[in-house]
Amino acid sequence: MKGASGTTSLWKLRLQLMKPVTWIPLIWGVLCGAAASGSFTWTPANVAAAMACMVMSGPLLAGYTQTINDYYDREIDAINEPYRPIPSGAISLNQARAQILLLLLAGLAVAYGLDLWAGHDRPVLLLLALGGSLVSYVYSAPPLKLKQNGWLGNYALGASYIALPWWAGQALFGQLTWTTALLTLAYSLAGLGIAVVNDFKSVEGDRALGLQSLPVVFGVERASWISAGMIDLFQLAMVGVLIAIGQHLAAVLLILLVVPQITFQDIWLLRDPVAFDVKYQASAQPFLVLGMLVTALAIGHSSLVTLS
Repeated sequence: MKGASGTTSLWKLRLQLMKPVTWIPLIWGVLCGAAASGSFTWTPANVAAAMACMVMSGPLLAGYTQTINDYYDREIDAINEPYRPIPSGAISLNQARAQILLLLLAGLAVAYGLDLWAGHDRPVLLLLALGGSLVSYVYSAPPLKLKQNGWLGNYALGASYIALPWWAGQALFGQLTWTTALLTLAYSLAGLGIAVVNDFKSVEGDRALGLQSLPVVFGVERASWISAGMIDLFQLAMVGVLIAIGQHLAAVLLILLVVPQITFQDIWLLRDPVAFDVKYQASAQPFLVLGMLVTALAIGHSSLVTLS
């Protein structure tokens, strides 16, 4: 993801703008939504549809999100990360605009195709794709630029990475209910904590340009505690939900997956989040996403999936 000046390949530069590492949570979110639907079966047609939904959520719409974010953050990145493709001058603004439009249209086309495949009376997936794309735009672009507000911007990011792909996977194979929609929005508050981790490396540029990220507002140390607290608190809230719906084994498994996250928070996040942000995310996030799958499977086996 670094070293844009080290290559002249346009396709490598375009891929750097799309940040493939960020596709993983969305691909996983689709898997969780399919599990939560309670209706997914391992038929070739279902697997192909799930993979198409993952492509829509990850490479296409997450790629769109990352590219448009870099496009509007080029002044900040010139301070924080001047090696990125746009501030380094390795890719032109017109090329970036073309990439944004192509990824958006391709993502919306796949969403509409999936609605046709699923036989939806309403184009649920297309509406989700349009809504997510709009959130991505207002997150990055003026005049709203949600990322200027640490709380609102990070929650929008967390919900986009947890709730939206989950909804897409569940709507594709089953029924997206208000109950599970609200639960995933609550789960997205843990995603807010993860989003804060991405802000530590950008403190200097955010402060210079007046962006009110949580590390800028509260300081790096306090923001690291806020991040850890959000991640842990709302996963433990899901433990309470699992107990309430009678999924006790899943609740125990989720607790066991939260414990190593707390351990890595102590080792990396709370000691020096600026220096160790990548190490922390690499070590702790696998346990968070496994916890999402445990929760999704439990919901899929509970009566929640049948509620409207």
